[in-house]
Amino acid sequence: MYSAFGIVNPSGRQFWVEGLEDYRPIGAISFMGRYRVIDFPISNLSNSGIDRIQVYIKRKPMSLTDHLGTGRHYNINSKRGRLQILFSENTAEHDIYNTDIASYIDNMESIKRMHHPYVVIAPSYMVYKADYSALIANHVESGADITMMYHSVDNAKENHLNCNVLNLNRQKGVLSIEPNHGTAKSRNIFMDTYVMKTELFIDLVQKAKAVSSMYTMADIINDSCSELDIRGVAHRGFFATITDFESYYNANMSLINIKTAMELFNEDWPIYTRTNDSCPTQYFENADVKKSVVSNGCLIEGSVENSIIGRGCVIKKDAVVKNSIVLAGAVVGEGVHVENQVVDKRAQLIHVKEVVAAPDKPGYIRREDTL
Repeated sequence: MYSAFGIVNPSGRQFWVEGLEDYRPIGAISFMGRYRVIDFPISNLSNSGIDRIQVYIKRKPMSLTDHLGTGRHYNINSKRGRLQILFSENTAEHDIYNTDIASYIDNMESIKRMHHPYVVIAPSYMVYKADYSALIANHVESGADITMMYHSVDNAKENHLNCNVLNLNRQKGVLSIEPNHGTAKSRNIFMDTYVMKTELFIDLVQKAKAVSSMYTMADIINDSCSELDIRGVAHRGFFATITDFESYYNANMSLINIKTAMELFNEDWPIYTRTNDSCPTQYFENADVKKSVVSNGCLIEGSVENSIIGRGCVIKKDAVVKNSIVLAGAVVGEGVHVENQVVDKRAQLIHVKEVVAAPDKPGYIRREDTL
């Protein structure tokens, strides 16, 4: 196996998950009731044998740092492994200078301490499963300077907007990188995942800083397409981008389907997360739960259908939760009807009797709000 360290990159400034991201970065947002979005890239790195991992945080660090802790729950080797949390000095949310390059420049000393010959960079706003050890082996055997992962989609007009796409030649060489503005149906969505030699990575970061203070890593790689051997590798399986509120809702809801979920969750490739000790969910006599994902520690008396229920939630008698995502600690009161909603942590729906949104435009209940 080739020696590499991992970087989990912060989400791009062009993305914003309305409501949820007011309280935490995308990586810290709850996913499928018990995970956080950042659990997927870190688990991919850990399962691939990469146990030196840097996680970059730009804004609102408390929720994410609390979840990451020492990183031991990610099965990182306790003797030589380490999960390191690094911060950017520029914390403005949508500032043009708030780029991944700026984060790397602020933490260049920590990067240079990594003596691994290769670096794998993965995003904190995408959900997928991938073996990075195979990606590194492919990269080394090909002789490429940079290898980039992409996922081919046929719905790029409506989804993955503002993500980057790769334009490839017949040999899978990368010709250019450009934003997806929804002008074409079929595109190769760049997964913000690449492998290269550490020394080349450092050189590109410094070059990007010299060219423009608002340059990203994708920008400097795009400039280098004619000079470097840059190749694309296709990804297969479940793939979701968490770039706005609707994409977050749709990604969660799609995984209620067991066949879809099996593309992401596998016994041989565990997704690690921070756990807590709580009792199993209790289903009362009148509870009616269909086609849903329910986490531990809940009390269910009412009806739940086609929904995701986080840890420690309470669904009271005669309550109805349908086509919704209910985050940890929320309470849906007696006789309350909730449909097509994302209910944030510890919200209480006890006075209102009906909170229903249109199926194609889900609603949002704020964190710790009482309705």
